[in-house]
Amino acid sequence: MSDVAGLRALVTGGASGIGLATARLMQAGGAAVAVLDVDAAGPPGFVHVRADVTDDAAVRAAVASAVAQLAGLDVVVNNAGIGAQGGIEDNGDEEWRHVFDVNVLGMVRVARAALPALRRSRSAAIVNTASIAATAGLPERVLYSATKGAVLSLTLAMAADLIADGIRVNAVNPGTADTPWIGRLLAGVPDPTAAREALEARQPHGRLVTADEVALAIAYLASPSSGSTTGTALAVDGGMAGLRLRQRT
Repeated sequence: MSDVAGLRALVTGGASGIGLATARLMQAGGAAVAVLDVDAAGPPGFVHVRADVTDDAAVRAAVASAVAQLAGLDVVVNNAGIGAQGGIEDNGDEEWRHVFDVNVLGMVRVARAALPALRRSRSAAIVNTASIAATAGLPERVLYSATKGAVLSLTLAMAADLIADGIRVNAVNPGTADTPWIGRLLAGVPDPTAAREALEARQPHGRLVTADEVALAIAYLASPSSGSTTGTALAVDGGMAGLRLRQRT
């Protein structure tokens, strides 16, 4: 990832999963990386700033601290988010508000706080983590899907607003990724092996997406190599969104 060399990046939700894989990949490519996470103890080797993305004052303070420690900011990876399960009858109003507060408004707060620094960058980019759930109807994921659909629309509108400032805005749409959240989800079902096999089978390439694969897509969208790419969503889903394969006999 030599094309991220010299960039200064802030990765939210960077203590685990896709966020941590992205932070490690970009740092290995020569970027200076700050990790923003709700956890008090961040991963070693990075600038670490703590904030709950539902707290605007904490987000503003954490972003300001990251910008100061990195001596500027070129990239925001808006990755922090939480999951939700259930159909339309299964999640109460309070859970709907909370998941939207984290998954959508959290991105708004981080981007808003970072804009002054990004406007000073010569290679500014925001990458939002959306999901296959934004483009495909998945069972028992109504609330989560609604938030990720909002992230996709948010990305397009931000891209239109910020292109004149030289800030590119894109999204990644991962399929079901092999992350700690999926691990916790599988651990809570009666037959984790069968549940994992079902998740793998619904993706055309027959396996879960890896966090590293998503990180590679994020790093590309963050880098000057994608300088003519804005207002788009890059699917990393094993073909789940677009392929309709013949049933094997």
